[in-house]
Amino acid sequence: MTGLVALYQIVDMITSIVIMLIIIQFIIGLLFAFNVVGRSNEFLAAFYDAINRLFEPVLRPIRNLLPNTGAIDFSPIVLIILLNIVLIVLGSVAFG
Repeated sequence: MTGLVALYQIVDMITSIVIMLIIIQFIIGLLFAFNVVGRSNEFLAAFYDAINRLFEPVLRPIRNLLPNTGAIDFSPIVLIILLNIVLIVLGSVAFG
């Protein structure tokens, strides 16, 4: 039983980090889209590109399933919801 609790805690920590990175990606994308920060800022551009390369293999299948909504990308929200569902199910197995 303690093994499942430890696994849950590890998955919870990784999920929290992934969710924070997704939110950071979203905020930097908004800053670029509304020209608050230009792509000439090399640090933000490199950080944004690295996060995009990291999450693109996960977000692409979600984007393919969702309808085209134009400029608004709902795939990060769907990924956050799916990660939270995994945490809920794993938590119910570990603690229930």
